Formats: sequence, C-alpha cells, structure tokens
Amino acid sequence: MELRTDPVVTTLDMSESKDIGDGKSLEDDDDYESLPPTASLATHMTAGAVAGILEHTLMYPVDSVKTRMQSLQPDPKAQYRGVYEALSRIVRTEGLLRPMRGLNVTMLGAGPAHALYFACYERMKRSLSDMLQNGRNSHIANGLAGSLATVLHDAVMNPAEVVKQRMQMYNSPYRGLLDCVRTVSRAEGMAAFYRSYSTQLTMNIPFQAVHFITYELMQEQLNPRRSYQPTSHILSGAAAGAVSAAITTPLDVCKTLLNTQENVALSSLHISGHLSGMANAFRTVYRLGGLPAFFKGLQARIIYQMPSTAIAWSVYEFFKYFLTQQQLARAGGVGPS
Repeated sequence: MELRTDPVVTTLDMSESKDIGDGKSLEDDDDYESLPPTASLATHMTAGAVAGILEHTLMYPVDSVKTRMQSLQPDPKAQYRGVYEALSRIVRTEGLLRPMRGLNVTMLGAGPAHALYFACYERMKRSLSDMLQNGRNSHIANGLAGSLATVLHDAVMNPAEVVKQRMQMYNSPYRGLLDCVRTVSRAEGMAAFYRSYSTQLTMNIPFQAVHFITYELMQEQLNPRRSYQPTSHILSGAAAGAVSAAITTPLDVCKTLLNTQENVALSSLHISGHLSGMANAFRTVYRLGGLPAFFKGLQARIIYQMPSTAIAWSVYEFFKYFLTQQQLARAGGVGPS
C-alpha cells in the first residue's frame, strides 16, 4: 500500500468535482499548496496505535482459539475440530469471558508496538523508495521497510505475547497479568519474555515483507490513484493477511511452543528445563507430530489474520486521513481555531 499523505490524494476526489469555500478547488488554493506534503510523525503513531489496539481487541477470541489449537499435546478436554466449535465449547465450559483472558496485556503492548511499527514503516518506505526508485512505489522498499518496522514492533510486543499465550492456554495456572509476570520471572528469569524473540523475528520479517508487498500489489489494482478508499483498504488488508499467515504458520507453531513451554509435550520427549532456540523448537515440533504438526491451527490463524489486517489497515488509513485533514484545516486557517 502506498500510504501517501499528499494532500491532493487524501482529499478523496473532491478536488476534481467540488469547489471549496470561496469557489476555488483545493488544487487552486495557494494556502493548501503551501502545506507540508506529508503527515506528521505523531499522526502515523496515533493512527497506528489506534489500529493496533482495535485489531487485537476485536479478533482476540479467535487468537485465543489459535493458541490452543497449536498445542502439540493438548488436554483431551481442549481438543477442537474447528474455530467455531472451540469458541462455543470454551464459553460453555469455562465461562463467557474466558476467550478474552490476557487481552489486557495485549492492549498494553499493542498501542506502543503498532505506533512504532507504522511510523517506522512510513519513514523507511519513503526513504528507501527515494533511494531505489526516485520516489516511485518500490516493492523492494515496501518489503524492507516492513521488515525493519517489525524489529521495533516485536521488541515491544514479545513480552506481551509470552504473557498472553500462557494465559490463553487450557487450565492456565495464572490468576492474572501480574501473577503471570511474577511467576514467570521468578521461575524462568526475565530472559523468558524474550525466549521466542529470534523465532518471532524469523516469522514476522517474512510475514511482514509478504504482507506489505501483497497489500501494495492489491492497492495498485484496486486503488491505483492511492486515494482514501475504505473498501480497497479492507480487501487489500484481508488478502495480505491471508497470504502471509498461511506462509508463516510453521514458524508461528514454533513460536507458540517457545512462549508456552508446553509441559506435557516437553515431558513426553523427556526434555528437562526450558526449551529455547528456533532450531530446538523446529526439532521438537517435528518429533512430536511430524510435518502436519507445523500446520496446527492453520485455519484459525488465517481466520484471525484476514479480518485483523483488514481492520488494522482500514482503521489506520481512516485515522491517518482524518488527522491529516484536521492538521491541514488548522494550518490553512479553516475550521475551528
């Protein structure tokens, strides 16, 4: 997606069909033309934070199901045939709010993580596009920018992921967020919160590279003028989420194992202590279930990612558009003082 904030682009198509104020179009407005051509860093960070929080909140129950379905040796009471069956059984047997357990830590992490993520992507994409394509859209620049943004995002989000996934598991022993943090840090040390970081990066860098490239390709087809078009953002986001989720599911299974340190599964292989490292995780997953084990939870992951990325991009684009228009109105002396 070309997240341009060129004022002419982000005014929908009003500059072609409507006159503003004293009868001049936006294209003829000298004050408008003198405004900065890009949205501010605060705009990207605010829009990104709102998008991240809404994305994770609205789809959190499906994320809980995905975590459980990726269990390599689940409790017989936590073996599910599909997403809907899992959700209905969890609510029926464990309570209405059980699929939302761990949401608080996710919201705490998602805001700052996505603020950094989108702000870094916007700035790096612009700089790399200038270097590689003289400012024109570059898929290489989009992929590289998404990968660099992921490093910042995961540094903030990884500890939240560890706590969240441990609280999502069936028969989770933790009473709440603080109890989980205290128990894990005492028993396993602070390193436990970053045990899956290398695996998470190994998964998320290709995930985000594919994600951004797919999104940009879809935008070229659906929204070649790169104006604010909610439908194109939703469809492009959904397609990007589905493709990238399917490709990186094996790595997500390994990440879940490292985050949860699934005791029953590790004990069955006589693994003592704590599992660490991507290579060890791959070997363990293969020993426990062969190649099919790497695709556990695939359906739930795609069902989660499609609407999640659609929500994230549509909300991000809306808030970026809205905040930019407010900024332009204030700078141009129109609207409330």
